[in-house]
Amino acid sequence: VHLDGARIFNAAVAQGIAAKELAAPVDSVTFCLSKGLCAPVGSVLCGSKAFIAKAHRIRKMLGGGMRQAGILAAAGIVALETMIERLAEDHARARKLADGLKQVPALALEAGTPATNMVFLSLSPEVESTMESIVERMKDHGVLVDAAGKRRFRLVTHYWIGDAGVEKAVAAFRRVLQ
Repeated sequence: VHLDGARIFNAAVAQGIAAKELAAPVDSVTFCLSKGLCAPVGSVLCGSKAFIAKAHRIRKMLGGGMRQAGILAAAGIVALETMIERLAEDHARARKLADGLKQVPALALEAGTPATNMVFLSLSPEVESTMESIVERMKDHGVLVDAAGKRRFRLVTHYWIGDAGVEKAVAAFRRVLQ
């Protein structure tokens, strides 16, 4: 059994357990070094020694690989050593964002959101504006958002979003949807 653990560290921090515990029941796992951990690129494949040897052989057969990847590996090491413990800050900012957006009558937060650093919300049925116009007006207020469905948003807090950014987003939604 393989686990696509792209955001496994966010899940682990949210549950207060080590990522190793989440991956324990599976044979192999991949995780991303850029989603939440701020490395410029990179993913890691983990599994038994035999599994990794087979994956390495298949990668070579398919022509995969990079030369001079040491600088990227260094960024990945920094991400693993320094960024995991600060993911709780992203989660706290997502809660702050959700708390602010709960006060906007035109928005409905999805149940259980946020569980990590993602806030899922939808437009209330009485909102007549199109998603395209809302996205454009949010941009006019300096907040970049994108639709995650016909009337749904997915907002993600991360290293580059501070408290001021959260407050700016809430204020922009209030102005755009008033």
